[in-house]
Amino acid sequence: MLITRVIPCLLLKGRGLVKTVRFKDPTYVGDPINAIKIFNEKEVDELIFLDITATLEKRPPPYQVISEIASECFMPLAYGGGIRSLPEIEKIFSLGVEKVCLNAAAVEDPDLIRDAAKAFGNQSIVVSVDVKKSLFGKYEIFTHGGRRSARKEILSHVRRMEELGAGELLLTSIDRDGTRQGYDLDLIGRVADAVGIPVIACGGAGGLNDITAAVKSGAAAAAAGSLFVFHGRHRAVLISYPSREELDAAFPAAPDRET
Repeated sequence: MLITRVIPCLLLKGRGLVKTVRFKDPTYVGDPINAIKIFNEKEVDELIFLDITATLEKRPPPYQVISEIASECFMPLAYGGGIRSLPEIEKIFSLGVEKVCLNAAAVEDPDLIRDAAKAFGNQSIVVSVDVKKSLFGKYEIFTHGGRRSARKEILSHVRRMEELGAGELLLTSIDRDGTRQGYDLDLIGRVADAVGIPVIACGGAGGLNDITAAVKSGAAAAAAGSLFVFHGRHRAVLISYPSREELDAAFPAAPDRET
């Protein structure tokens, strides 16, 4: 397994995979099971699946879809979307998922993070933080697919999540999502400096050079969507993942943090 985790982050809408740009305009990119089979062959270390409409539609996680995904997945799997209670988390773990990602619930019911970490272990609880800049350049947290402001100061929020027992943060730049213009390195650096738990950078990867830059800015891992589902200028759908040789060349050793 790589020292630096490079994680495909796949978006579910109904039973299909989609990809968004700045959390809007979801484009259908295929069947999740077909994608998993390809990632199995590529020996990907980890996968993240996020249901992007469960919370908006006020429905529980799609357990049947999760079960089908988990049964085909040969690597550790994280799931997020629509999770609001300990019984739901327990049900998801019973289906073969290793981690859950909590977003709106972490804002609206922070005690759930504490209770879940105590019940299932810190390593299995990921807090997902979706962030975009205001017109004045201030970072703001959003939930419900980027539609609802959390009205929380970002560094205070992530520190609180760590105190409550979150094992990792999935930090997504809404402004960079799907653009392939590179991660928001300033955002990554600020959050990584504020907490002692791993930060998974997400939103904007256009190549391995962007992932390297994110790690140098403080990310412990990097997640990406468009990089692994599209090919070329015209965004032709092609499920792919770098070879071990390419990853080894990009990350020959644990990189030093830039100061």
